[in-house]
Amino acid sequence: MVRPLRNYPAGSCLHIVQRGDNRRTCFHDEQDRQRYLELMEHYGKKYCCDLHAYVLMSNHVHILLTVREHNAQSLFMKDLSQQTAHWVHMRQGGSGTMWDGRYHSSIIDSDAYLLACQRYIELNPVRAGMVELPSAYKWSSYRANAEGRESSILTPHPVFLGLGKNDAARQLAYRALFDMPLSEKELQRIRFAVKNDFALRKTGKPGSDPRVRPD
Repeated sequence: MVRPLRNYPAGSCLHIVQRGDNRRTCFHDEQDRQRYLELMEHYGKKYCCDLHAYVLMSNHVHILLTVREHNAQSLFMKDLSQQTAHWVHMRQGGSGTMWDGRYHSSIIDSDAYLLACQRYIELNPVRAGMVELPSAYKWSSYRANAEGRESSILTPHPVFLGLGKNDAARQLAYRALFDMPLSEKELQRIRFAVKNDFALRKTGKPGSDPRVRPD
């Protein structure tokens, strides 16, 4: 299948996934993860990308962001990927590629799916069986979005801000969303969209594909 060209105008909200080469480990310890967050914050500000959610797994990452300039995610991901690889090679040894080809991205074309995608990202460690609750995983945005932990990395999306009149009300409403599990249909739509670089919208394509397995 020929991948569609990625051409995202300013204001686009994107779900981005990048995997380690051959699914190898990307982050070996807390220092690697902390450095990735520092680089993500730096390049987010440099390239005008507002970061809304993230999770750092052992061999891949999920990021939800809005580009404030046309195709700003391209330079953001290029520098983030290269500098992370340089850091890891410097500490762990080795050389060459660290990431599995280009990143995958899906534009969130429906406000109805934005919070579903954000929950999908922050629930990744739970689905992977690493923790029982998203709050137990340190390397995601859940604690900031749902519990109000201070974060210099994140910028709340307007849809998230619409959950309540103040921080406490928004966090309460957001936590309540996690009491309603994502349906299998929603999971498949999110996976299919980002795997194939499709738009994630409320109606129409992409449809679910039962061959697409959990991230």
